[in-house]
Amino acid sequence: MNRMNKQDQLNIIKEDFINCQKVLLAIGDETRQSILLVLMGTDCQSGLRVGEITGQTHLSRPAVSHHLKILRDAGIILMRKEGTKNFYYINVRTKLGLLKTLVTDIEELMEKFY
Repeated sequence: MNRMNKQDQLNIIKEDFINCQKVLLAIGDETRQSILLVLMGTDCQSGLRVGEITGQTHLSRPAVSHHLKILRDAGIILMRKEGTKNFYYINVRTKLGLLKTLVTDIEELMEKFY
């Protein structure tokens, strides 16, 4: 049986933090949270266009585009092209799972050593 010591567990958590940095930065912003809520709240299965997101968030088009890029870079949302139109939607195999791993590893450490 693999008995991990506290330092091994801390090293795993350190890796988790590194893996989560982009996601944490992306979802830590209130504006991006509101965009994510719009994308999660839509019944449209094909995704939303910048104009539709702009209409629901009261942000400018450039602001929405900027925040969508950050969310895309973090692997939280995806974009689908249809001709000249871009549709944005939540990535179902999102990097948000990394956050679950981080929290689980921290909980294990706390249970084991505190």
